[in-house]
Amino acid sequence: MDYSIILKIAAIGILTAVVSQVLKNIGKDEIATFSTLAGVIIVLLMAVNMINELFNAVKQLFLIY
Repeated sequence: MDYSIILKIAAIGILTAVVSQVLKNIGKDEIATFSTLAGVIIVLLMAVNMINELFNAVKQLFLIY
C-alpha cells in the first residue's frame, strides 16, 4: 500500500498550520486566512486527481470485459 499521498497531505497541513500561526502572530490575519485557503485548495486538487484516476481505473476494468 502506498502511504506517500497521506504523508504529502499531512505535510501540507502542518506547513499550512505553521505559516498561518506565524502570520497571525505578526498581525497579518487576512494573509493567514488566504494561506490556509491555499493549503485546502492544494489538498482538494490532489484528491480530485486521485478520484479521477480511480474513475479511469474502474472505466478500464469494465471496458475490458
